[in-house]
Amino acid sequence: MKITFIGGGNMANALIGGLLNNGIPATEIMDVEIEEENRARLERVFGIRCFAEPGEEALACDAVVLAVKPQQMRAACLSLQPLLRQQLIVSIAAGLRLKDLSRWLGGYDRLVRAMPNTPALISAGVTGLYALPSVSEAERLGAERIMHAVGSTVWVSDEAQIDGVTAVSGSGPAYVFLFIEALQQAAAELGFSSKQARQLSIETILGAARLASMSEEPASALRERVTSKGGTTEAALYTMTKRGFKEALIAGVKAARGRGAELGEVLGRD
Repeated sequence: MKITFIGGGNMANALIGGLLNNGIPATEIMDVEIEEENRARLERVFGIRCFAEPGEEALACDAVVLAVKPQQMRAACLSLQPLLRQQLIVSIAAGLRLKDLSRWLGGYDRLVRAMPNTPALISAGVTGLYALPSVSEAERLGAERIMHAVGSTVWVSDEAQIDGVTAVSGSGPAYVFLFIEALQQAAAELGFSSKQARQLSIETILGAARLASMSEEPASALRERVTSKGGTTEAALYTMTKRGFKEALIAGVKAARGRGAELGEVLGRD
C-alpha cells in the first residue's frame, strides 16, 4: 500500500516511523510538506520522498493521510481536490468532521476520520476510527493498518462518538499527567526528594495500568482488592470520594466532549 502524508508534524513522523518499523518500505511512503527544513529532515531520517506541494507524482498512492493543522485543512483539501482518483483519505486532524472535509474535497466520500493520542509518539497510542458508509471493508482495513503503526484501534459506528474518543483517550493523557503531578506533589510534601517522588508516582501508575491491562476483571474489582477495610487505602479513597474526585473526572471528560462538538462546528466553517 502506497501512502502519502500531507503535513510533516509530530504525528505524521510517528506514523511514518511506525509504518517503516512494521515493514512498509520507504519507497511506499511519501510526504507533502511546505517547509523546506522539514522536508530535508524527513528525507534524511526516514529515507522517504518529499514534495513541496501536491501533484500527480505525490498523489500516485493508495491512501492519503491528512496530517495538517485543522486551521490549514480547508486550503490543503482544495489543493488536493483535482488530484483525487480512487485514494482512501484518512484525516487525523482533531475536531474536523467528515462532511466538511468532503465538501472541501468536492464531494469526495472515501473518507476515514481518525483520532490518535500522544502516546502514539512512542507507539503506545490508541486511535478511534470512523468511516463513511462508502468506504469499503478493504479500505477500512487499510486505515486500520496505518493507525496500527502507532498502537491499537477502536472503530465507532457514529461519527459523533469521535468527540467522545477525543474526550476519553485524546485528552486522556493530560488527565493522567495531572494525576502524576498531584501524586508527586503529595510525595514531596511527605518528605521525598523530587527524584524519589517521580519514581514512586510514575512507576506505580505504569504498574497499575499494566496490571489492569493483563486482568479480565473490571477496574472496580482490582480497586476493591487493594482496599483493606479500615486500612490506609480506604482512608485515602474515602477522602478523595468525599471531595468529589470521581465525579469531577467524569464531568471533565463530558466537558471535553462538549467542547469537541463545538470546535467541529467552528473548524468546519468555510
